[in-house]
Amino acid sequence: MLNRDTLISGTFREHFAAANKDMLWTAEQLRESLLETLRTQPAPGELWVFAYGSLLWNPIVTFDARRAATLQGWHRSFCLRSMAGRGTAQAPGRMLALEPGGCTEGVALRIPAALAEDELRLMWSREMLMGSYLPTWLPVRFTDGTQAHAITFLANATRPNYEKDASVDCIAPLIASACGVLGSNADYVLRLAEALAREGLRDEYVDALVHGIAQCRAASPAAIPGAAQTHLV
Repeated sequence: MLNRDTLISGTFREHFAAANKDMLWTAEQLRESLLETLRTQPAPGELWVFAYGSLLWNPIVTFDARRAATLQGWHRSFCLRSMAGRGTAQAPGRMLALEPGGCTEGVALRIPAALAEDELRLMWSREMLMGSYLPTWLPVRFTDGTQAHAITFLANATRPNYEKDASVDCIAPLIASACGVLGSNADYVLRLAEALAREGLRDEYVDALVHGIAQCRAASPAAIPGAAQTHLV
């Protein structure tokens, strides 16, 4: 399970150690990345994090405000190879990031200033385990037209687990057959689609991927291990 306890205890990290031992970031790397991100905040003020994937339904961190927000210039992309959480070395899955172009609708979470250091350290132990993202301050627009800069986790194309081809035709069969310690890869995609629907949001790429997985399921129901299970991650 992915929750506060497994992050704080290090159990979450242990799940990834065997399959990704050469890619795991050290505690010092995580610390430096977090400090650098905080140092580069555009201006003092509220601390927002832009949620576009599993942070939508399982944020884990403590926040005191949650607002629908749109990020221009970036789109969802399942471009990160997963060999532990939602896949294995033998059958890697794909995890979500943001790549240049288009726009992304999601939710901004405001972290209370008094808790920022502890909560962001927890988030870094989850999101930056392998340095797969570039945490970047980007402007997001709220539904009332106002804007704020939010920490946004972008794909790090220099990392070994980055995959250039994230097209639906390429990744749907991979996701349909991948399963790891956190559950099936297909389950993640379906949860994402459901989370977006609850917010009244749509993403054509995610919708197309759900359809592609359904086609794989129809062709070979056994190709989606654990699809009937529920994973609260």
